[in-house]
Amino acid sequence: MSEAPQGDQDPRPAGGLESVTSPEDLVKLLAEQFARADVSLRELQKRADRAGGTRLPRSTCADMLAGRRFPKKAVMVAFLRGCRVPDHQLPAWERAWERVRLHQLPAGSREIATQAMPEPGSPDTPRAAGRRRRRAALLAAVAVPAAAVILSIVIAQRATPQPGASEGVPGHIVNPAHIVTDDGRAFPRGGSSRFTVRVSPANTGVRLTRRLDAGVGLQQATITVNGSPAAEWRPLLEDGIYKWRDQIVTLPPHLTRGRGSLTIVNTCVSPSGFNEFLYTVEHKVDGAWSTADTVDIGRDHAAGEAAHDYRVVGEDWAGTQTFAYPPRKEAWSVQ
Repeated sequence: MSEAPQGDQDPRPAGGLESVTSPEDLVKLLAEQFARADVSLRELQKRADRAGGTRLPRSTCADMLAGRRFPKKAVMVAFLRGCRVPDHQLPAWERAWERVRLHQLPAGSREIATQAMPEPGSPDTPRAAGRRRRRAALLAAVAVPAAAVILSIVIAQRATPQPGASEGVPGHIVNPAHIVTDDGRAFPRGGSSRFTVRVSPANTGVRLTRRLDAGVGLQQATITVNGSPAAEWRPLLEDGIYKWRDQIVTLPPHLTRGRGSLTIVNTCVSPSGFNEFLYTVEHKVDGAWSTADTVDIGRDHAAGEAAHDYRVVGEDWAGTQTFAYPPRKEAWSVQ
């Protein structure tokens, strides 16, 4: 059965498209097209797959419509085609996308890049398009380095504490100092990991801290110490924006006191699975807490894993992620 546009479809571009300059305005108009299309995200993904070219994962569409992610131009066009927006309307959408992107650039590079954009209503002949592409390439040679220099200054300013400023930053800004790249592993319900760490036999308490990807919500696992039930990693709510968390568990003192080494086993009991990137072990000796050992998980840390006799059962993912911690440091660690 054909999925061609219906004959009564409005041939005009979406109202207000030519005045769009902000991501919020563009997302609103994209959401209107999605509502008019009366189609599911699953069907949009299927249509894009059948058409070939740019893929359209459901999660990407959901993030775009929720305003969590500004789409690439090709993704937006694939989305609009999936919503059966006529091809002759797409240039207006592309111009709107370019305006929004330009408004996100520093002012100096924005003025340079604007010269490469076609005027609304100007003929889009092959010759004109070719001239525009050549001009854009030449201007990019100037605009991109300029933007890079300005951006490096902005990043340096944000990474440096300002006198009198709050240690936190607004929720929509990611402090570069809070971005971490790390590799790790994950396993499903029934899977497990184990490793052995060193602590002082004089300890009167041991804390275990795990770096996890909180983009996967409700992870839960039991913990044993030297074969004895000790604690659990309790489930945390999903955070799809600031995904890194450091979850802390305090082990029962009677299982750690007088022991120089502890064998930890984590067994996943949640349908969402369990991921791990870094373990930090702290012990309390003479009333003071200090770091006793660390276990860095992942393929890039094979030597460290071997040194701690690390083993994983049922692994279903291993790789590297780059995420940010929450804006305020007190939110990094959770129980």
